[in-house]
Amino acid sequence: MSRTERLAVGVDIGGTKVAAGVVDDRGRVRERVRRDTPTTSPPEVEAVIADVVADLMRRHQIVAVGIGAAGFVDAARSSVLFAPHLAWREEPLRDAVRERVGLPVLVENDANAAAWAEWRFGAARGEDAVVAITLGTGIGGGIVLEGQVYRGRFGIAGEFGHMQVVPGGHRCECGNRGCWEQYASGNALVREARELAGANSPVIHRLLEMAGGDPASITGPLVTRAAQDGDPAAVELLAEVGDWLGVGIANLAAALDPAVFVIGGGVSDAGELLVGPARAAFGRTLTGRGFRPQARVLLARLGNEAGMIGAATLARGLLASPPSSRVRPDGQPAHRGSSHPIAWSTGTAAPDREDQDQ
Repeated sequence: MSRTERLAVGVDIGGTKVAAGVVDDRGRVRERVRRDTPTTSPPEVEAVIADVVADLMRRHQIVAVGIGAAGFVDAARSSVLFAPHLAWREEPLRDAVRERVGLPVLVENDANAAAWAEWRFGAARGEDAVVAITLGTGIGGGIVLEGQVYRGRFGIAGEFGHMQVVPGGHRCECGNRGCWEQYASGNALVREARELAGANSPVIHRLLEMAGGDPASITGPLVTRAAQDGDPAAVELLAEVGDWLGVGIANLAAALDPAVFVIGGGVSDAGELLVGPARAAFGRTLTGRGFRPQARVLLARLGNEAGMIGAATLARGLLASPPSSRVRPDGQPAHRGSSHPIAWSTGTAAPDREDQDQ
């Protein structure tokens, strides 16, 4: 006898859009909706989230809502402590949305959600130690160890993009210098291409022509398209980003020793043009190279929907447990670094390992 299927909504929040989808038990997205993010005002963004969820609830029996947010999410997965592209500062997003939609709500860092989705349904399925790296405007990351998302003591693990790789290097939006995302992200790719164009370098003429002669019109997808068409300068630009990606992966391997690195995000659309150089640089710089097993470096499979799928799956998984006893007297999670949250507003907590939706 098959169990009743439980549908959850996954919401992916960006600086310009709110995308949501109905996700089933197998990680398939049944329906998608999208709205523009009208403002950075928290109440107005929360109203848009509630609107897309209500829209989907009219056509589907929804049991829970998972929200993937770019930024720092607290260990209870209830509040956004800081979001770089929205005006969220210690914003109690879970409770605000729950009050509007009347369903259990979970808030998760978007890269953690994507990592979970790739582990459950994507490129890293079946592995026990996974590091997911999301390459977009910056770099996000998530860690899945022995079937649980590792979040750290305060819920903020996985901010790989802000590892310092070049002391005194390029200034980062975080306030520091030389962060990894200043060398291995979409922003880094575009910066280097525009600098070449601005210097009237002859090697960039094809790319500049594709941008209509305006260096400011050069984008990451444009560089990728030019590289896929065989433009040597674009291929070189992607290879340089890939080299820096491989160096950072080697650092993460020294610290975490995973079996698999999964590379996703918009920059990964370049495929082997990016990941090939990254694998080579990883092999050249890995600590103990030649005397230790080497993690695989794979492209993500779930694309832009990974965060949506992961957030929905994590939220649905919370319904599988009875009321939580996994909370310490000081209100912090009983399992440091695990996926188990503080007991949330419906009185439920994360399931045990065998449910696999933590």
